[in-house]
Amino acid sequence: MSTGSGADSAPAPTTLDKSPAAKTSMFSSLKIRNYRLFASGAVVSNTGTWMARITQDWLVLSLTGSSAAVGITTAMQFLPMLLFGLYGGVIADRFAKRKLLFCTQGAMSISGLFLAALTLSGNVQVWHVYLAAFFTGLVTVVDNPTRQSFVSEMVGPDQVRNAVSLNSANFQSARLVGPAVASGLTAAVGPGWAFLANGLSFLAPLTGLMLMRTRELHPTPRKPRGKGQLREGLNYVSKHPELIWPIVLVGFVGTFGFNFPIWLSAFADDIFHGGVGMYGLFNTLMAIGSLAGALLAARRGTSRLRLLAGAAIAFGVLQIVAAFAPELWMFVALIVPIGILGLTVNVTANSSVQMATDPEMRGRVMSLFMMVFTGGTPLGGPLFGWLADAYGVRVSMAAGGLICAVAAVGVGLMLARAANLRLKVDLRRGRQHVQFVPREQLATAA
Repeated sequence: MSTGSGADSAPAPTTLDKSPAAKTSMFSSLKIRNYRLFASGAVVSNTGTWMARITQDWLVLSLTGSSAAVGITTAMQFLPMLLFGLYGGVIADRFAKRKLLFCTQGAMSISGLFLAALTLSGNVQVWHVYLAAFFTGLVTVVDNPTRQSFVSEMVGPDQVRNAVSLNSANFQSARLVGPAVASGLTAAVGPGWAFLANGLSFLAPLTGLMLMRTRELHPTPRKPRGKGQLREGLNYVSKHPELIWPIVLVGFVGTFGFNFPIWLSAFADDIFHGGVGMYGLFNTLMAIGSLAGALLAARRGTSRLRLLAGAAIAFGVLQIVAAFAPELWMFVALIVPIGILGLTVNVTANSSVQMATDPEMRGRVMSLFMMVFTGGTPLGGPLFGWLADAYGVRVSMAAGGLICAVAAVGVGLMLARAANLRLKVDLRRGRQHVQFVPREQLATAA
């Protein structure tokens, strides 16, 4: 995920479908040296992060036998974002982002090495995993908005959409490798080595940051210390419906739809009885879909809000279908398109919010975006873990998909209203049967 602040970027139009198309190729951001260094380091650390994430979930499930415990672990990692997320945006707007990233990436390395030492020594307990997850979450509060804003400082305003998509592709590429390597290491020599690899992987982005040419950056003026900066960010968002409703939608999707550590681990263990290898396979297939979604997004020059709503509806519906898939092959076949649609929702919302935000406000707006997107996990994780334990993982996953689909329909209607559009239904042969059109056009037709 990436977002950022470029030198000057005009707010995106408030229409449902229109935004200026940038002339980009699928990999155009990689022509920029600083971004290549950043992306190269990120793919290494992202691989380590996915190794640790998969191993962490399976370790907790092995220690406790409880899906709810996996949900608590996920909640501990994202609880700081819910509690302190907006402060991370203030920090990102106030300090030099490259220097902040040195601190946050180094701290994440320490967290990985701490968990590796406990696991390799045979002393790890569940509360150690909770503690490491909470510490990583605290660091992420600052790291997320800083890293996202720094991306556009590297590529400039014309490449923001492309960089958002490529960062997601980078993350999902690592997701292809990480689960497979983590599953192999865990089965062969135990989980501690996966945690060690994660801790060491952060040396790559730290090296990339050191090698960057600072004169080639597009720095945003830093926000001086002052009162009311949190309130200023919230007031700014409240006046822009093209910001409010995408953020609301990703809040629903993040809280109720992105509980895959709980669902996939339970399907692998309880439904299809495949163990850690099958869990790794499920995550790999999800990553294939997400990577495909990210690359498709990188080819698009616009971030259409109707695509956001439509992808979120389809995402929820496919989750419901997958939840009741009677056979393994059917469940496996649905994982990839679910990954495509989930990533499409994320990237489309991310880039549309960035491009509709003034540069000096992006740190705070994107911290709100991330707080809403990931901050709901401390609520959704334990809730859907409890549902999986009490009523079965099929009911848990179907409930999450239903809530996402209903929310997407509501947000789509609100976006249409904000853009002064109305739904037009025309059942005549040869016509587009359902479309959004300006209210004036409907009045004229009438």
